Amino acid sequence: MEMRITKKMVRKLLDVLDEVVEEIRQEEKARYPYTEWEQKREVVKERLRKLPEYIREAVAAIRIQKRVGRPKKVDLEKRVMLFLFARLMNKSNRDVEELLELFEPLFGFKVSYKTIERLYSDEEVKMALHNLFVLLLREEGVSGEFSGDGTGYSLTVTKHYRSNPKKKGKDFRYVFRIVDIDTGMYVGFGYSSRSERDAFEKAMKMLKEMGIKINSISLDKYYSSRKTLRMFDAETSVYVIPKRNLSRIGFDWLRVIEKIVQAPYRFLKRYFKRNLSEAGFSADKRRFGWLIRQRREDRREMALFAVGLLHNIFAVRVVR
Repeated sequence: MEMRITKKMVRKLLDVLDEVVEEIRQEEKARYPYTEWEQKREVVKERLRKLPEYIREAVAAIRIQKRVGRPKKVDLEKRVMLFLFARLMNKSNRDVEELLELFEPLFGFKVSYKTIERLYSDEEVKMALHNLFVLLLREEGVSGEFSGDGTGYSLTVTKHYRSNPKKKGKDFRYVFRIVDIDTGMYVGFGYSSRSERDAFEKAMKMLKEMGIKINSISLDKYYSSRKTLRMFDAETSVYVIPKRNLSRIGFDWLRVIEKIVQAPYRFLKRYFKRNLSEAGFSADKRRFGWLIRQRREDRREMALFAVGLLHNIFAVRVVR
């Protein structure tokens, strides 16, 4: 005979989870294995050494029709490398132009800051970056065990997303990134000028278009809704904590609650894998910046997609 789960039982269950949360947080404070981390840095160096090869392969997959008019001064392969260099430097376009004077022997060309800015809306560069994103995932493999979370980037130096209490408004743009918990690499990306929720739905759409199967996913309480649960099929384990004001359990929530009842500690351990998303955002913003300098919306999206791509190049996951 199946047990009938009531709202009262759910509230008591959430009280139990609160107690287990503290236990898990203490465990997470354990010393980080820096030796293993340093060993895995060699993987990053190998990716950087092979980056020109990856870019060559990503570009080779694109078939470009001959266009009328003046041909571009710099070929696609070099434009992609230049774009990634500009994003990696996290400088203004004028600063990058000056850096190219110094690195001219490496790149073999000089361009103006206007040319650098136009790369953010170059459709050929966009296609090549998408191919490069897929190539890196194919190289590492995708486990199907994911975590997802959203964050915001500022359009002005005077307002930082983390310190803004509302985290909404015209001064911010939102991204949602889905991370593979085995590799620490992003497998899905969504951008929105409206909300994190809109960015989340776009990231899910990207996964679907790429044909990536989701075995399990951890999500923040912000996504704790029946609407979110219905985005996943019955074969996907969703690790999200119900809100205390849950009005109706229904079949969608029943699958989640049954997992909690069966093994609350194991459920929370998997749920807290979402911290990998937060750690990734923090590392990305320290390395590549939290400010978007571009003025056009399509260029802002391109800039933030590039951050996710660069994250995958530098990603190192030490399993704990």
